[in-house]
Amino acid sequence: MTDREQTSFADLGKVLVIIPTYNESENVEPIVARLRAAVPDVDVLIADDNSPDGTGDIADALAEHDPHVQVMHRAGKQGLGAAYLAGFRWGIDRGYDVLVEMDADGSHQPEQLPRLLEAIRDADLVIGSRWVPGGGVVNWPSHRKLISRGGSTYSRFMLGVDIHDVTAGFRAFRKETLEAIGLDEVASQGYCFQVDLGWRAIRKGFRVLEVPITFVERERGDSKMSGTIVTEALWRVTQWGIGRRVGKYRTEDAETPVPAPRAADDDIGVGSTGTTGSTGTTPPRT
Repeated sequence: MTDREQTSFADLGKVLVIIPTYNESENVEPIVARLRAAVPDVDVLIADDNSPDGTGDIADALAEHDPHVQVMHRAGKQGLGAAYLAGFRWGIDRGYDVLVEMDADGSHQPEQLPRLLEAIRDADLVIGSRWVPGGGVVNWPSHRKLISRGGSTYSRFMLGVDIHDVTAGFRAFRKETLEAIGLDEVASQGYCFQVDLGWRAIRKGFRVLEVPITFVERERGDSKMSGTIVTEALWRVTQWGIGRRVGKYRTEDAETPVPAPRAADDDIGVGSTGTTGSTGTTPPRT
């Protein structure tokens, strides 16, 4: 299936795309229009952190004319992770079956959302990945590529997760995955928020797949990336990695672990695009 072909995702149940915004007045209307054209049956939740540039008012106008669009007005700028957590809870409370993270600035192309929805049929979490074959970035300077790829490599090493783009923010979750991974315990933000959710999903044994996407640097507005976000991610991943190793060593000192059963070949995560991803033992779905 090409990105321009439309297909039905009715078998997935209700799908909600969560778009956090802060000062995205130039971007929110065109990104919602592209999303509604690409996958007309999905619903959209714009989670606005009281943007002083009027983004919330634009979102309200979109919702007034389109029943598929809803707006969550938040008290102030609380961070990307907090916006997604609020959106997840909003969607779960209203019976959505698949919940999608997507940026407002166009870096996550709505036309590629069908790739994630195709793959979630056989997975519990699907990540739109820049760093698997077929993926890539457009208009990024070398240092941004180095930070992203280096952060993923470091996280994979420290946490033992087989995800090539562990900081990626274009994701589709099954409701059951979010309910099981402990959203109330998540306090991280930015890059680190994405690492945290992916690691939690793998530790719970959920099946995680990566599909290739092309990430496009924003054309309008200011990037929310900062040195603080990168530093937080590095610090938290280091803490988690050390804790993981200390915990493992204490367990090995106390008793001899029982080897886990090896996954069958057909449990290896392969998305509809043919891209191999990460996998744990897939819990039965009801």
